[in-house]
Amino acid sequence: MAHGLVRRESVETEMHKSETKRKTFVYTKKRGYDVTRNPHLNKGMAFSLEERLQLGTHGLLPPCFISQDVQLLRVLKNYDMQKDDLDRYVFLMGLQDRNEKLFYRVLTSDIERFMPIIYTPIVGLACQQYGLIFRRPRGLFITIHDRGHISSVLQNWPEKDIRAVCVTDGERILGLGDLGCYGMGIPVGKLALYTACGGMPPQQCLPVMLDVGTDNEALLKDPLYIGLRHKRVRGQAYDDLLDEFMKAVSDRYGMDCLIQFEDFANVNAFRLLSKYRNKYCTFNDDIQGTAAVAVAGLLAALRITKSKMCDHTIVFQGAGEAAMGIAELISMAMEKEGLPKEECLKKIWMFDSKGLIVKGRDHLTHEKERFAHEHPQMKNLEDVVRELKPTAIIGAAAIAGAFTEQIIRAMASFNERPIIFALSNPTSKAECTAEQCYTFTEGRGIFASGSPFDPVTLPDGRKLFPGQGNNAYIFPGVGLGVTACAIRNISEEIFLTAAETLAHLVTEKDLAEGRLYPPLSSIGDVSRKLAIKIIEYAYEHNMASLHPEPSDKEAYVHSLTYSTDYDEFVVDSYRWPEGSMTVQTCKL
Repeated sequence: MAHGLVRRESVETEMHKSETKRKTFVYTKKRGYDVTRNPHLNKGMAFSLEERLQLGTHGLLPPCFISQDVQLLRVLKNYDMQKDDLDRYVFLMGLQDRNEKLFYRVLTSDIERFMPIIYTPIVGLACQQYGLIFRRPRGLFITIHDRGHISSVLQNWPEKDIRAVCVTDGERILGLGDLGCYGMGIPVGKLALYTACGGMPPQQCLPVMLDVGTDNEALLKDPLYIGLRHKRVRGQAYDDLLDEFMKAVSDRYGMDCLIQFEDFANVNAFRLLSKYRNKYCTFNDDIQGTAAVAVAGLLAALRITKSKMCDHTIVFQGAGEAAMGIAELISMAMEKEGLPKEECLKKIWMFDSKGLIVKGRDHLTHEKERFAHEHPQMKNLEDVVRELKPTAIIGAAAIAGAFTEQIIRAMASFNERPIIFALSNPTSKAECTAEQCYTFTEGRGIFASGSPFDPVTLPDGRKLFPGQGNNAYIFPGVGLGVTACAIRNISEEIFLTAAETLAHLVTEKDLAEGRLYPPLSSIGDVSRKLAIKIIEYAYEHNMASLHPEPSDKEAYVHSLTYSTDYDEFVVDSYRWPEGSMTVQTCKL
């Protein structure tokens, strides 16, 4: 191939770019059904006749040639025929198993429409029903019984160039609790958004389930359950499994392979993050991703209240992973404004299942102790709100209806523009609805939620669009930025940079409509801008290990972005000089 560049795309294909023709085409050794039944390669009836003849698929497909646009139309018509959201989820996952590029073309055609199906809230329902809707395994399942052999299990995964791993042990799936092996739907959905929103090639993403058992009795008795049927293994054996997993992934895919922790229980999430964050390229989305998107919403809200972060007093309903992560990042933002660290912490209050977290309360974890202040114990959230008169309340404990009418009206009584964030997922666990917030505050509330809510029309005719504090605004952009410049350790400053960048992308028009985040339809552009800012920050602070530094970072990020356009399976065809092709003969 004259003047050609070859780059290893995956175990399925090699991609060639002809410099003379400026044409990209793909070469694969696979033929026949191995092509049409491979989701990375399959184009369905979009294969040309020449491709069908060369790939041995002629006759295996109907004698019809259609574009991806027609295929998209067919998918959308079938999607509309599904009877409920769970069926729509199953339908889309089936498409992902058959034709990967078409799947992502569908998602990106209307991300606002499809994200609630493949991600929260419907992915929660899908996880609960995972045994029933199970069709074809996705990702890698590693069990507690594979200790000592994890590197061998990783070698079974066909792709060699993995840039991002999303791992869960299924113990705290959204607000739904221990779903064991059914929790695999979460890393699968997360990594689908790495591609749909962040543009990371799907072959570079690996979902992993660490199955150590489940304490969910209903699942242990469920004949359709797909995981280990015993109680969760804890203690040293669990820690040894995690240590081996982290080392095996980094040994196989490199120290700059991103490992995202997802939906681990509080008891493990904080300590694992603390244990690994300075040793591996890792972050916990429930702690740090949630924190960044919530702080971005607060930073946007500051433009409405015309105030600084350090002017606010914040009460959290909940003191778990999400609440602690948000609180830490808020204190960082306040400190950046010039407030001493100790004063920052005093402006943040936590309310958990045992009441207000105060000094002297029994059995406080190390994380909770940092936010324990001198104050009499209080057991009722409404009393806490009336006593402390916060400017913002943030719900992150998955207690549906925790923000009662009385609490919301109290917030409106001593704040001109009360900030009310109901961040728990899925929708059924939200602390209040958007309509309740706007109604009880007479349209003055500044609202954000974890799951989507429909627009609300007020009595005065104003139509408000609730801001959805969706982690998908953060983790695809962070993942893209971190892997693009090979950051080895992800600091909290990366997430504060992401939050500031996201807040900056909210327009005055968005704020006037009640949005604290850019429209979800622009999330691809948002993710790329976050990635660019993170890359700039990384090189400025000597955190990037990719050298030389890209001069045009925007162009560099765009060059990494996955395309949903079909590849061409056309061999680079050319001729030698006639004399060199002369067949040598002789007389016998």
